[in-house]
Order: sequence, then C-alpha cells, then structure tokens
Amino acid sequence: MKADRKIKLLTLTGLMAAIITLFTAYIAHIPVGVNGGYIHLGDSLIYLSAALLPMPYAMAAGAIGGGLADLLTAPMWAPATVIIKILIVIPFTSHGKSIMGKRNLIAPVIAMFITVIGYYIADVILFGKEAAFLISVSSNGLQGIGSAAVFYILGTALEKAGVKRLTA
Repeated sequence: MKADRKIKLLTLTGLMAAIITLFTAYIAHIPVGVNGGYIHLGDSLIYLSAALLPMPYAMAAGAIGGGLADLLTAPMWAPATVIIKILIVIPFTSHGKSIMGKRNLIAPVIAMFITVIGYYIADVILFGKEAAFLISVSSNGLQGIGSAAVFYILGTALEKAGVKRLTA
C-alpha cells in the first residue's frame, strides 16, 4: 500500500472515530432506563465508515469512537461496546464504487440484530436477565432503526456528492 494512501486512510479513520464519539456521546444522545444505556445516532456513522473504509480501518473507527463515547458517558459499557462496534462493521463492504450498493442496503438490518443481541448479552451480564430484555431489546432496536435511516440519508447524499471516489 502506498504511504500516501495509508496516511489518507488513517486520517479518515481518526476523523470518523472523532465524529462517532461526538454523535454517540453528545449529539442526539438520549438516556434510556436506569442502567446507564442510551440511544444515539453514532452507529449510522459507523455504518458510513464501513461503507467508505477498508474493514480494519472501519472497525478501528467504530471501536475507538464508540469506546471513547462510553468512557465519557457510561464507562461500564465500554468493553461490550468495543466488541459490538467491531462486529457491526462486518456486514458492510467498502469494495466497489458505490456507498449504497446492495450489500450496504441490507447491512444496517444485520448490524441492528448484532447490536440488539450484543447489548442484550451485556445487559444480562451486568444487570441480570429480568432487567435486560425489555429495555435492551426495545431501546437498541429503536437505535438500530434510527441509525439505519440516517445512514440511508447520509449515504445517498454522499453518493451523489461523489465522496466514495475520495477514499479510493
């Protein structure tokens, strides 16, 4: 890999991690329940990172951005968040010339299920089975739907603006 391409990818990864942190921790950050959890739109930016960056870079942006947001707002969630944010990148692809290719149109739905299941498991570990199900599944499902909608809007706009060619 050429040095200038690697620098471009590292720079974009750092930028996306910072934006993910802001959108997760502070912008449209809505606390849910008594367990320290919250709904946010940071996942939509993780999805966008996964559609723009090669997988290891997108995983780093998601894990760093989501992990930092949790360290700033609800530190007990940070370990689970880092793992979950790495996993939600997997359904996406940055290959090809399109942000909104077929795979990336389906990927937010798969990522939502990964998020719901991952945080349900974390809720059970942290708080017990009874407390986890209703709050975890409903809030993370709602977050997944909102993040998918924002991803579709941003992805379409960035597609029309030709942003994908800038990451090539």
